[in-house]
Amino acid sequence: MLGEPFDPRADYAVEHARRPHWSQANTVVFLTIRTKDSIPSEVIKRWEREKNDWLDCRVDRKGRSWREVLPNLEPRIRQAFQRHFNRCREVCLDRCHGDCVLRSRTIAEIVAKSLLHFDGSRYEMGDFVIMPNHVHLLATFPTERDMRKQAASWMRFTARQINVRLGTSGHFWQQEPFDHLVRSSEQYEMLRNYIADNPKKAGLTTGNFLHHRRED
Repeated sequence: MLGEPFDPRADYAVEHARRPHWSQANTVVFLTIRTKDSIPSEVIKRWEREKNDWLDCRVDRKGRSWREVLPNLEPRIRQAFQRHFNRCREVCLDRCHGDCVLRSRTIAEIVAKSLLHFDGSRYEMGDFVIMPNHVHLLATFPTERDMRKQAASWMRFTARQINVRLGTSGHFWQQEPFDHLVRSSEQYEMLRNYIADNPKKAGLTTGNFLHHRRED
């Protein structure tokens, strides 16, 4: 493996913003970074309703939103919730909503060079794929804080570079990546395969994505 699987007995950090972000030193994390226009606003609003409805069929929310309820649910229900809506998100992303400027090889290479720039010093970069409107990657970071810090750095730097190239301005990325700590070597291999197969599943042809596979 690129690093270690998540160990719930060891120290780890959970930061709460719009969603919980789990991090652990030297643990493999699967990150999804998406462009700000990759999921239509009406879809996001519909998911907000559907998340509350999903929980209503299983627990008593007592009038609270899913954001308040989710962290305190028993693991079985929380994991089922995350699997269901993660699947919804991935299906939506693969429909290639938005301007999809990462389809351009020139723009995709800006992102790829940024991801690899500090590989081996600030982090260990694993496989990644740059899709037309999102990026999936596997990586490890030396401390719990480094994941959020580095993801923000990638997004700031690449947004500036892409805006210059396109003659645009403003936010390019959705501000919070999705992150998942890898639980086992089997899950790690499954995610490597997911990254490799993502372009085919989305119906993309060669030249519309950029795939990097780490050489072990």
